[in-house]
Amino acid sequence: MRNDNFALFDEDPLGRSINLQSHCYGEFSSAVVQANTTMEDQSQIEVASNNALFLGIYDGHGGTQASRFICEHLFKNLLRFANDNENDITEATLRNAVSATEEGFLDFAKMNYMHQPNLGYVGSCCLAGIIWKETLHVANLGDSRVVIGTMVNKKIRAEQLTRDHNCNDEAIREELRAMHPDDPNVVINDNGSWRVKGFITVSRAIGDAYLKRSEFTLRESFPKLEIVPEPFTRGVLSAEPEMHTRVLTDNDQFIIFASDGLWDFLSNKKAAEIVRKNPRNGIAKRLLSTALAVAAKRRKVTYRKIQAAATGRNNVSRRSFHDDISVIVVFLDKTSFPRQPVLNLSYTGSSDRPVQSDFAQFGLTTSRLDSMRHRSLKDIIQFESGSSHASSSQGPRTPLALNPQTLEGESSRAQSNR
Repeated sequence: MRNDNFALFDEDPLGRSINLQSHCYGEFSSAVVQANTTMEDQSQIEVASNNALFLGIYDGHGGTQASRFICEHLFKNLLRFANDNENDITEATLRNAVSATEEGFLDFAKMNYMHQPNLGYVGSCCLAGIIWKETLHVANLGDSRVVIGTMVNKKIRAEQLTRDHNCNDEAIREELRAMHPDDPNVVINDNGSWRVKGFITVSRAIGDAYLKRSEFTLRESFPKLEIVPEPFTRGVLSAEPEMHTRVLTDNDQFIIFASDGLWDFLSNKKAAEIVRKNPRNGIAKRLLSTALAVAAKRRKVTYRKIQAAATGRNNVSRRSFHDDISVIVVFLDKTSFPRQPVLNLSYTGSSDRPVQSDFAQFGLTTSRLDSMRHRSLKDIIQFESGSSHASSSQGPRTPLALNPQTLEGESSRAQSNR
């Protein structure tokens, strides 16, 4: 499938990709592209040496603090709950990890929002999945999406495993009205787009404290904001993840995790066809570049024109063409499950190099690579040339969500982006 934008993606200063790397069940590819002034999407891939692969897409809004907080804490919470569960991971383990992450962020926001007001309204969609002993568990809050490509009668079938929690879906609006029968304005149509209380299109998310806890709705709590929802007696936005569990079979070929920015331009079927008909190397980049080609065509411009646009939210900025987008494609090679040689490594969309995964600190997996432990990551992990556009000086990620100075800077930037 010819796509000239595929080659141009490597020239995009706001794009980043991992062409192809190994995990214990096969291979994966990932790609991200920025549109907002600061990248609000976060993505995460945690590779275990055996038995496990963790995937996360966190689509932030109102700022970056919530998505970064999830990226720093959700996986750690999962490992903690697994440790308490006799080193086993179940659907309940993942659900509990998401709930603990939500509580942790809301408590953090409560302690700091008087000095950093946007902590009261910053939030993030949360799509998290783990393949554990050949079973996929998924937790979803928001409108990011998981699509699995399954071989049926020698043809690939795209199956959406998650539901989009987006108010533009009538079923979601009816769900909110049923939960809040005493509130006729729980969903409001704002210039053709349905929103919870007229503010946010998703019905479930991490954060967004001002739609969940009454203390965050007081106008004096937000001295720099003019928009505050009318008082309500109970929260209108949910942080209860919708769960899905699936035992993987030989017919399951690949899984696509992506933020809603990809699905704005590609159908489930189209995305699955692209993955099926093209080489694995750089496949996430190919999906993303195809979506950007559609975005350019809709606006009757070229991809180079989009690349030249400044970040931000005005009508000629990059955000006017597309959202921040994060994509992960995971290939499932059933025959290689017992034999794939990999290390415990952590990859994120915000870093240009892997670091050791927290999988290595827990007894969940048993490494079969003892003889390789003396070798450095650089010796073993080789990125494709041009696979990342970030500076190599960035180094391993740090817990930015817990750094007050970082949050102060993010607060001021988010104010200008809102």
